[in-house]
Amino acid sequence: MAQKGLARDTVVRAALKLLDETGLEGLSVRRLAARLGVQNPALYWHFRNKQELLDEMARELLAHDMGGPAEGEGWRAWLTRRAHRYRRALLAHRDGARLVAVGNPGPEVARSFEAELRALTGLGFTPARGLHAITAISHYTLGFVLNEQAALDRQARGDGFDLAAFAAEHPLTVEGVRTGGAPTSDEAFAHGLRLILDGIAASAPA
Repeated sequence: MAQKGLARDTVVRAALKLLDETGLEGLSVRRLAARLGVQNPALYWHFRNKQELLDEMARELLAHDMGGPAEGEGWRAWLTRRAHRYRRALLAHRDGARLVAVGNPGPEVARSFEAELRALTGLGFTPARGLHAITAISHYTLGFVLNEQAALDRQARGDGFDLAAFAAEHPLTVEGVRTGGAPTSDEAFAHGLRLILDGIAASAPA
């Protein structure tokens, strides 16, 4: 019980640093305890199991409120800004998207979501349309970053391929990448986001 003085936020920050080094597959309570110079039971004082630790790490990653619309800012500009900020938050840590996908967001994130939904209803959305608008963009962003970070991991492992052979067999794909950016590029993310926003706009209030 002497180790209960180990602060919970210290454990979470150390876990996020370890995540950057090992990825989600390499993150373990044993490794984290060794990093902190304690025995495993010291961590279980704060977290009953690894899932509780992952939940808290996900909440820390999402702790920065996406923020509501600025004065005079329309819903489209705000949701665009929100999506890019969410993507940056997920990319801030290795396997950040996977961490959020498996973690429980908790009440604080739920309260932030409620505030965002209230902002959209204030701009004329019904609760249902506002809910679906925010979740559609959030799910798109999460899925995009999952693929983005998986590609980075493959690149880090050196899982390449014969580019010349690929180009010869897939000329249209290569042309699309040349003119519009790779499927995991900033340009691709922005383009997909615009398509979703166009769909929202088709049924959004004037």
